[in-house]
This record gives sequence, C-alpha cells and structure tokens, in this order.
Amino acid sequence: MKIPKRIQPLVDDGLVDEVKSQLMSGKEASVYVVRCGESIRCAKVYKEASQRSFKQAVSYREGRKVRNSRRARAMEKGSGFGREQQEKVWQSAEVDALYKLAAAGVRVPEPYGCVDGVLLMELVTDEEGYVAPRLNDVTMSAEQAIEDHLVMMSYVVKMLCVGIIHGDLSEFNVLVDEYGPVIIDLPQAVDASANNNAEWMLERDVNNIREYYGQYAPELLTTDYAKEIWALYEKGDLTPESELTGTFSQIDTEADIAIIMQEIDAARNEERYKRERIKEAKDGIDESKYNWTDDK
Repeated sequence: MKIPKRIQPLVDDGLVDEVKSQLMSGKEASVYVVRCGESIRCAKVYKEASQRSFKQAVSYREGRKVRNSRRARAMEKGSGFGREQQEKVWQSAEVDALYKLAAAGVRVPEPYGCVDGVLLMELVTDEEGYVAPRLNDVTMSAEQAIEDHLVMMSYVVKMLCVGIIHGDLSEFNVLVDEYGPVIIDLPQAVDASANNNAEWMLERDVNNIREYYGQYAPELLTTDYAKEIWALYEKGDLTPESELTGTFSQIDTEADIAIIMQEIDAARNEERYKRERIKEAKDGIDESKYNWTDDK
C-alpha cells in the first residue's frame, strides 16, 4: 500500500521497510501493519490534537510531570511551543507505560521506540499468525471468563503497584492471543498518586472488565474488585501478590469514619477550650471550677 506521510521518515531512516496494510483507525491514532526486516510489527501513528476525538485529555494529563522547567511553563501557558511539548508528553506516556508494565509482569505489546509521533511495537497475533482479536470479538465459556477475569484483575493490581491506571480499559482495549489477554492503548495512562481522578478511573476500568466477562459468568457481576483494590492501595497494603476476594467490607470504612469524627470532635473541644480560656481571662473567671474533658 501507499506509505502514509507520517511513516515515510521511518522508511527513509531504514526503521520500516514496508507498510503492508492499515489495521485500524481510532479516536487517537491509526495503526498500520509494517515489515521491519524479517519481522512484522505495527506502527501506531498518533493523530494531531486537533484531529483527535478524545475529549477528556485534560483529566488524564493531570499529574504528569515534565522535568524541564521551560517546557513545563510553556505547557501551563498553552503557547504554541507548549502545545507541541504537551503532544510529546502525551505520545511518550504510552511508550513509558509499556516498558514499565512489561517489567512489572503485565502482558502488553513490546515497544521498539517512538519516532516523530509514530510508535513501533509488537504485533500481537493468534496461534495461526493472524492479528489477535479484541476481547470484544471473543466468545468463551463461563470457566474461561472467570479465569481470564482473574488474570485481568491481577494485571490491574500490578499496574497500580507501579503507580499506573489504564484510564480507558474495556473489552475494546484488550487483545486475546493463545496465552490470554494482552492490554493495549495506553497514551491516557494515569498517574495513580498524582491524579485526582485516579480512584474513579480505576473503578470504571475494573467495572468495564467485570461487565464484559459477566456476560459469560454472571456471578462476576456481584463482585467488587475495584473498591477492594483501591482500599488496599490507599492503606499501603497492595502488592502484586495480594490475594483478592472480589468483596469489599464497609466495616473498615465505617471504622475509619468513626476515628475521623472522633478527631474532629477532639479538635472542636480543643478550640472551644481555647476560646473559653480567652473569655475567662478577660472576665476574670476562675477556670478551676470547670472540667474541660467533658463536652456536655
């Protein structure tokens, strides 16, 4: 096929030898099947910001840091240079996440580098060598659904343990090869510790996956892995080996609230005590007559 304009520089540099076909065109990128020497890979060409239909970019970018102060200031001001740098950060986010997640034991396509807004990475195939189908196009038994759902929950945990939330996880962003699920599409990956939207994004990701597998194993629809995982994460108890139950008890949460309310009451009592002492100092009242441990 005709070489797309954005891929031509990679052909000129010898990184790509042939563009075989277009695999898909999505809201943020177009993906092509390419030949690199004797290897068949895919090239993900990110669309310009003005062409993307992804409307919630700001909520996903929250918390992403840039080391270069000049770049950071330009991005905050929204200048032309700043928008260009923002695009580079957006594109590099997926490459960074792929390397980080692969090291954490999450199955993702192997990246080979990103050049001028084109990400070269592994082409995930099925056992016959064809492009692996999306989870959305796969049917399965109840037993397989339960097994693969558990695998996906383990991936979510491993991702969160290295500070990453997918942010747009669903049956459309998971491929299935002969070994099981492979997570794809990570340019909107969220920094769990720095993004104020992290909790609800994790919950949406987990519940999307639950709803899909729940079509084949309805018992999964009553699970609550999202709240369980986030509760462990907030307490600092989440590890890649955490054993999940799929249930979430409100008891701990209620206990935490009770402790918080006690602290609030104590702070109010302390403030009341200070105000009364100031008042008595002014009025010349003997404070020894009062028991200040009693709030009644």
